[in-house]
Amino acid sequence: MKKKNPLSQFGNVPVQTGTLMACLEDYASSTEKIRALEQAGQLIRLKRGLYVASNEAGGAAVDARICANHIYGPSYVSFQWALRWYGLIPEQVYTLTSATTKRSRTFENPLGRFTYQQVTVPYFSIGIQSVKSGNTSCLMASPEKALCDTILHTTYLPPQSAKGLSVYLEEDLRMDIGALKTFDIRIIEECAAVGRKKTILNNLIKIIKQ
Repeated sequence: MKKKNPLSQFGNVPVQTGTLMACLEDYASSTEKIRALEQAGQLIRLKRGLYVASNEAGGAAVDARICANHIYGPSYVSFQWALRWYGLIPEQVYTLTSATTKRSRTFENPLGRFTYQQVTVPYFSIGIQSVKSGNTSCLMASPEKALCDTILHTTYLPPQSAKGLSVYLEEDLRMDIGALKTFDIRIIEECAAVGRKKTILNNLIKIIKQ
């Protein structure tokens, strides 16, 4: 009978070194076993002291969003990566960017590049939703919050007018303006109340109401 892979108990949830060592205590050296599992491609190191099991070893597909939540937190997946995930922009986004209340950071690992943008505590809690992924879930910005985050952290923005913002959305982000009609204006209003660039966010509300 084939021995069950000890990593299968973790599925696609990232796990710290200490927890791995505890479940591998039957081996002569759990540290060496972890290193061997990583070299064999069964473990993926996300950062120092944090791993995720591969698809085969964990029995569940590795989800970059769940990994992002664990690499640096508190955080939620957002910005253009989330806009792409929701199907609101056409281009592929290769850097997964999250919002955090901590200082901004960047991490690189075999899964790709993970960046974190600092936001204020009052702003952070607006428009976050839990999205199911297998037997667990991840924290993501709602479509409305992801767009607000993108706008607030874009260095270049057009003149502060509704028309200028429409050009930015259609030509720079290549968004379908019609998709904005499904947005919950209340989330944008909350972001405008506690965030920066209030005029631009209020212009976004005007565009949606047109």
